[in-house]
Amino acid sequence: MIPAPVPSSQPSDWRRALRNAVTSPDELVKLLELDEAWARPARSLAHRFPLRVPREFVARMRHGDPADPLLRQVLPLASELDDCEGYVDDPVGDLDALAGPGLLRKYAGRALLIATGACAVHCRYCFRRNFPYDKESATRSGFAAALEALRADESLNEVILSGGDPLTLSDRRLADFAREVQRIAHIRRLRVHTRLPVVVPQRIDEGVLHYGVTNMPGAVPRTSTYALSNATLPYMVKLANMGAETAIQANPALAKGVNSYKGKITYPAVAEAFGLAYTPLEELL
Repeated sequence: MIPAPVPSSQPSDWRRALRNAVTSPDELVKLLELDEAWARPARSLAHRFPLRVPREFVARMRHGDPADPLLRQVLPLASELDDCEGYVDDPVGDLDALAGPGLLRKYAGRALLIATGACAVHCRYCFRRNFPYDKESATRSGFAAALEALRADESLNEVILSGGDPLTLSDRRLADFAREVQRIAHIRRLRVHTRLPVVVPQRIDEGVLHYGVTNMPGAVPRTSTYALSNATLPYMVKLANMGAETAIQANPALAKGVNSYKGKITYPAVAEAFGLAYTPLEELL
């Protein structure tokens, strides 16, 4: 990590974007030139999981199209009130995985921290819409309790910042946490679960970039996208035309890129990184 400059005290574009997000169903329907009837379910759901969507994301939606895939990510529908067999408030088992304040342990070598309950966008498919953020947040103690737990458990090698959305926190707060994690010898990776680069792109400012690993595709995104597409498309065509197993058997290059197959880890480095059993791919074909 590269030490970041002292963040500016001037108000930032991304904070303004968060403050100015669309929260009124009537405004969203008007902006997208939709029938007013689409706003009614959203009003009735305001007390459960209200609408919130940045204007930058709304600008990418098709006008007059209630089936627009970006809109459907954020538009509350009456079907959310239906009783569905098998539905639970904690579908991914977060509460059973709590190992401390805002600290989740589900997989070997990995810990997930609930950094905040705040999000830039309220996705209707959110699996943490009922999470008790007021009680279970790693930032309630300024990350102190979480950092103490990370230092004490040498089986960990990866930390994931999640939420909510961690990038709604300030650069300074993220930087302070990153410095502390960097000092923990057994932690090798720090990941961030975020949607802000998509819904509020200006969040990826100088302060955030100083704490990212050098990333050439990020420096030349258009060129790297073409390069990656040209390099991978032939393999994708083979997978589509031949099926995964036949393509893997026919092409040693594809076989070398298989991380997991039939529920088994087939890449030695992945198995080692996560403390899982390794199974040679040829045993599964």
